[in-house]
Order: sequence, then structure tokens, then C-alpha cells
Amino acid sequence: MLERNIEKLLFACRWLLAPMYLGLSLALLALGVKFFQEALHSLAGIFTLAESDLVLSVLSLIDIVLVGSLIVMVMLSGYENFVSRLDTGEAQESPAWLGKLDSGTLKLKVAASIVAISSIHLLRIFMNAQDTPNDKILWYVVLHLTFVVSAVLLGVLDRISSASHRDS
Repeated sequence: MLERNIEKLLFACRWLLAPMYLGLSLALLALGVKFFQEALHSLAGIFTLAESDLVLSVLSLIDIVLVGSLIVMVMLSGYENFVSRLDTGEAQESPAWLGKLDSGTLKLKVAASIVAISSIHLLRIFMNAQDTPNDKILWYVVLHLTFVVSAVLLGVLDRISSASHRDS
């Protein structure tokens, strides 16, 4: 009886994640505000901005969108994987990937998103290379390569793990 009550309590504790996923929507809202602030700033100076500055501004917008997409992916698939199934009503309203991302696949998607975001940051650094000391550029490249290697290793481990599950 005690064991069953402990198990019920542990299972119910998954609902503690729900407010955290909801809290991520506040981060998404903040990113939306920053996105439009950056877009308006770029549009206001469109005729005076140098081409490289405009490219950097667009890269900033892409960066914000990638982070926002990552937040949505973590919010929705995390909630569905760990808390409860999402009832979106109509099937066409639901993203195609929803319900298909397990926690391992979600980790791979997050790692790939981090690599993409890091790539954009690195490109921004390279576009301003004359203003950045060489030792800092080296550290940015090392950090980016660390993200790339980590993502590849996560993929390899996931493949090994899924292969061992298929065999048994």
C-alpha cells in the first residue's frame, strides 16, 4: 500500500514540469519582442546601413527565430513526452513532428539547433573579424567545434542505443 502511494505521488509529480513549460512561453514572448525591436531598428536605418551591417541584422533575426523554434519544440514535445498528451483538437492544427519526438530525438534536435545557432554567431564574428582579437576568434571556433562534436556524439549514441533496442 505504501509503495503504491509513493508510486502514485511520483507519477503525479510530472505535473510539476507543466508550469516550467508554460514559463518557456514567457521566454518566447520576450524573444518576439526582441525580434520586432531588431526588425524595426533595421528597417529604420535601411537606407543608411552598410550591407554588412544589414546582413548582421538579418543574422540576428534568424538567430532569434531559431531560438524561438527551439523553445516551441522543447515546450510541446517535452510536455507531451513527460507530462500529458496534447489535445489540439483538429489534426491539421498540430505540427507534423508532434507526438513523434521521444526524449532521445528531442535531445538530438536541441543539439542540432545549438549547432545552427552557434554557426550563426560564428558567422557574425567572422563578419566583424577585424574588430575581434584572433585569440577570441580561436575560442569561438573551438567552442563551436565542441558543440558540433557533442551533437555528432549524441547522434552516434542514439543510433547505438536504438540499434540495441531493435535487436532485443
